[in-house]
This record gives sequence, structure tokens and C-alpha cells, in this order.
Amino acid sequence: MFVFFSKLLPALVYPLGLACVLVLLALLLAGRKRVQRILLVGALLLLWVGGNRWVAAGLAHSLERRYPPPDPLPAAQAIVVLGGGTESPEAPRPMVEVNSAGDRVIYAARLYREGKADHLLVSGGNLDWERRATTPAQDMAVLLEELGVPRSAIWLQERSQNTREDALYSAEMLKAKGVERILLVTSAWHMPRSLRLFEAQGLTVIPAPSDYNVTDRMWREMLHSDWRSMVLNFFPSVSSLGMTTRMLKEYFGLFVYGLRGWL
Repeated sequence: MFVFFSKLLPALVYPLGLACVLVLLALLLAGRKRVQRILLVGALLLLWVGGNRWVAAGLAHSLERRYPPPDPLPAAQAIVVLGGGTESPEAPRPMVEVNSAGDRVIYAARLYREGKADHLLVSGGNLDWERRATTPAQDMAVLLEELGVPRSAIWLQERSQNTREDALYSAEMLKAKGVERILLVTSAWHMPRSLRLFEAQGLTVIPAPSDYNVTDRMWREMLHSDWRSMVLNFFPSVSSLGMTTRMLKEYFGLFVYGLRGWL
């Protein structure tokens, strides 16, 4: 049940979910005009601020720059790839597909071809209430093979349902195979929590982030943009609201995992 509530409760405090709660309260309190106006203005502000590109990019930048990869990236005993970047081959999809975090799999395949490690461990299981025919780990393995990685080089960890379990169950497999030094591949904004969880399992972890939302050029242009860009960035958008939500989710995860002593 922890996994279920850890995914349900935060959704009620993200900008969209909380704005919906405020609107619902405003409808229930239709007879109290002043309170109703306050609730509706609060909902509007939440959506406006959460959908503001300055806010979204600032949150993303604050997470994505915490663990830059070493230059040059050293070799390790294994590459660990965290799930979340694939979609299962369910009809009418013709094959395993990638989503916005699919860079994780592509980058991991590139690191393997560059000789950074002899094996890849792909981590990701299904949630208890999901009825997918395949696991994220299986889907990543299919894509890796299509990208030129031999099946014999891929290890599957299919038990995990969250990032903590990714670290826990992956570390069990890695240590059983004598692996202590890994390259960790996940989205850059997800790296702060992931790296600390894997280190807490006693592994030496080298960050290999991918899937950046904010590049150096984009950040410089936002800081030194002209008035037209500033006006456009100020108005809310669906993409910025989504980015803000993902970043808040990660900060929420860092906070909760820290409270539970997992980091």
C-alpha cells in the first residue's frame, strides 16, 4: 500500500491536482462568495505559476546540475539503466516504444558500444495493480538488443516498483555477480535521488545522466532573453506545467525518502 499512497497523495498537492481540489471546494462553498473567490484565485495562481516556463526550467535546472558526469566518463563493471523510458508493445503499438525519458536506453546502448562496461542491468517491474504483458526491464532489453547490445550482456531486474526498490534489488543482483562499481543511467533530474539510493547500498556509483530538460544554451538564453521571450515565458503552457510537476515530484521524493532514512 505504501507504493499506492506514495503515488496518490502527491498528485493532490501538485499544481494541477491542488488546483482541482480548490475549484471543487469553491463549488461546494458556493454560498460563501468571499471564500469562493479566494479559492478560485488560488487555483488560477497555482496553474499560472506551475505552468510558467521560468518556474519549470528553474526547478529542472536545480536538479539536473547536481551530478554532472565526469569528463571523460570512466569505465565500470556494469551499466545500470532505470526504467521509465519505455512503453510496452500493447496493441495497436507495433513494437516497444520510447517516451520522453527514452534517452536513458539509447544512451546506455551507446555507453556499452563505447566499451564502458561489459554488462547492462535494466531495472524496472510493474506496479501491483498494472496488467501489462511485459515489464519495463523486458521492454528495455528488447530495445537494447535492437540497438546492437547482445542479449547475453543484459541482466534483468524486474521486481522493483519504485526508485528505492530499483536500488535495493539491483544491488542484490550486482553484488551476487561481484559488481561493486557501476555507471548509473537515468534522467538528469532523477539522478540526485537515484545516485544516493544506490550509494546507500554500498556501491560505487558514477553518474551518467541523460534526458536533460534544460541545456546550457537554453539556460543562458532564459537569463539573458529579450522582452519578447520574457513575455512568452511568463504565460503558462501545458509543457511547462508538466515539467514543473515532474520536478516537484522529484523534490517530494527526496523529502520523503530522506525522512524515512533511505538516502
